Amino acid sequence: QVQLVESGGGLVQAGGSLRLSCAASGRTFSSYPMGWFRQAPGKEREFVASIGWSGANTYADSVKGRFTISRDNVKVTVYLQMNSLKPEDTAVYYCAADPRRYGNSWPFNPAYWGQGTQVTVSS
Repeated sequence: QVQLVESGGGLVQAGGSLRLSCAASGRTFSSYPMGWFRQAPGKEREFVASIGWSGANTYADSVKGRFTISRDNVKVTVYLQMNSLKPEDTAVYYCAADPRRYGNSWPFNPAYWGQGTQVTVSS
């Protein structure tokens, strides 16, 4: 059974940092592009970052220079290091996987989703 499990969310003050993790079940995920989306209250889900199987990455303009996506293909885990957090980063963050073996980070069309982890940034 395909499963993505996020962890690492929480409450942080503006300017602080958090690191999200997403553990994937199944070795096949080690070759899939993976990424993160987020959804704030009353807003649509939006793309945050993605990473291809080789490590190349793509970021939304709103997080460039502040967030870093990385992956460990042995642990089949993807990470999102979030620095200089702002109140507008408050959202539920979802891990996602695009089932294109050895695909690049863009375009990124997920077919698998995690259940989400809440990130709250206080001002």
